[in-house]
Amino acid sequence: MAEHEALPWQPYPELSDDARVERAQAFLAEMATRRSCRAFSERPVPREVIEAALRAAGSAPSGANRQPWHFCAIEGEAAKATIRVAAEEEERQFYASRAPRSWLDAVRPLGTHADKPFLERAPWLIAIFARRLADDEVVPRNYYVIESVGIATGILLATLHTAGIATLVHTPKPMRFLNRVCRRPDSEKPLMLIVAGHPAADATIPVAGAAKKPLEEISSWM
Repeated sequence: MAEHEALPWQPYPELSDDARVERAQAFLAEMATRRSCRAFSERPVPREVIEAALRAAGSAPSGANRQPWHFCAIEGEAAKATIRVAAEEEERQFYASRAPRSWLDAVRPLGTHADKPFLERAPWLIAIFARRLADDEVVPRNYYVIESVGIATGILLATLHTAGIATLVHTPKPMRFLNRVCRRPDSEKPLMLIVAGHPAADATIPVAGAAKKPLEEISSWM
């Protein structure tokens, strides 16, 4: 006898194997066009698109279903300007003295540097926080926090891409300034900043960034 309450399984639509393969390959074809964008236009993106993407992210599996994430969607010009100033200060220090030579060599083909104008130009920034502590007084901590937030972020990026929205994952180190700007408690750890919007007319893709490892290099079969 089950020791927990349960709901009936909601069946997926009945599909043939050919239809399943077709769906999977269609999603692959769409996601294969995803690239990181570092030049955005000021063209607005409807809030409804961001809301749908966040709801999709919130459907992700998580350790003990604790859902240990918080997404701060940032549209305000003042907040974006504050984030840019703080991020660029951290990035200048990182590139000048904190980054190991191996890291600088790795990112050189991608053309990254300390200047981040996209943080102000893109219509949306989404700050992603990992919640180590919960509101639950009975079980006050969360489990598998980083893994859970990572899965949710992947769904967020996939949803934005399928909506025709370009994205960039930005990870300034350290990024505790996001707690202050987003008014989040110190118990939450800022993990990354998603830049979302439409690509600028002159946006480019680094040749090195377009290269993806083939299946045989990223998988094994037993």
